[in-house]
Amino acid sequence: MRIIEKSKKLDNVCYDIRGPVMDEAERMEALGEKILKLNIGNPAPFGFEAPDEIIRKMESCLTSTEGYSTSKGLLSAREAIARYCKEEKGIEGVTVNDIYTGNGVSELITMSMQGLLDKGDEILVPSPDYPLWTASVTLAGGTAVHYVCDESSDWQPDIDDIKKKITPNTKGIVVINPNNPTGALYSKDILQKIADLATENGMIIFADEIYDRLVMDGEKHISIATLAPDTLTITYNGLSKSHLIAGYRCGWMTLCGSKKNVKSYIEGLNLLSSMRLCSNVPAQSVIATALSATEETKNLIVPGGRVYEQRELIYNEINSIPGLSAVKPKAAFYIFPKIDTKMFNIKDDEQFVLDLLKDKKILLTHGGGFHWEQPDHFRIVYLPEKEQLKKAVDKLRDFLSYYKQ
Repeated sequence: MRIIEKSKKLDNVCYDIRGPVMDEAERMEALGEKILKLNIGNPAPFGFEAPDEIIRKMESCLTSTEGYSTSKGLLSAREAIARYCKEEKGIEGVTVNDIYTGNGVSELITMSMQGLLDKGDEILVPSPDYPLWTASVTLAGGTAVHYVCDESSDWQPDIDDIKKKITPNTKGIVVINPNNPTGALYSKDILQKIADLATENGMIIFADEIYDRLVMDGEKHISIATLAPDTLTITYNGLSKSHLIAGYRCGWMTLCGSKKNVKSYIEGLNLLSSMRLCSNVPAQSVIATALSATEETKNLIVPGGRVYEQRELIYNEINSIPGLSAVKPKAAFYIFPKIDTKMFNIKDDEQFVLDLLKDKKILLTHGGGFHWEQPDHFRIVYLPEKEQLKKAVDKLRDFLSYYKQ
């Protein structure tokens, strides 16, 4: 019998959704075990609900959004995104023709890498990263070169490390701000230095800013596009996290800055956009409403708000456990604790989260899943309400009281 194998393009693609930890979680669930899933940023299972006006808007538009839109998306959605770029983010010069809607940001990340990269091309990607970036670069035939984010500097990118890793093959740099998995918010000084390096070296900036509306402590998110007028910046955003509609698959990317040397690339993006006809039209129909309805999001991230209070709890509890420490996240709903590997004899961080899953029925993601090279970190999604989150941390505390790898 002829054996049909997967494409060789997938041989080096690592996207840590599958693997022994997820396999074990599914096996346990099939046996009736209840798993607390702190491994994925999905608000819905933890009682978060989309604002009523978004639901009503989509309901009212269902019959009028049954056909395809243009490949870039509904005009009303792109007009709202252009206004948001200018009025809320201070990004000048974005027109409706510079905006592409997508079935979530994930689709657009993959599309933008497919349209750019050939074998030998390099993209600078942060470590730790959101792993889809590395996977998409690899799938497109390029090489992801990881630059370090410095935990001792609140997880800000290490500019010297970036400089050392720029080569003639470097076509772009990925900036994830606010950051997943660390929850870091980058300073204007760091962003300006990255923008300057991109301009000096002819690199495209790929700015993943999906969490820009989930910033706490009175801090302000700065879009790197405002600091890089002389190079192309592609900014990615959407509603999955800020408006709690992860399953709607509603994202977009905007092009701004200098387009002098990227005409061919933009032609490629237009081709790829047209090939998938269009993104989810009912989801596009709520973009304008959502971008003008931000009060419920703001209420989550101020003192007394649910996300803020859960952040306070998880940060204080993690840092009270012997052998654990964590930088306080300023945005999103992730924390990336460091574990004392000598105390627990940890050589394999994936084995650590697997052992925790089997023993305490808590599912986390190991640091290696985010292309962090040392086996000394893991990510917690702190979306559960405080009572449930406290119980989970107490179980982790108990587990670490006796765990040795």
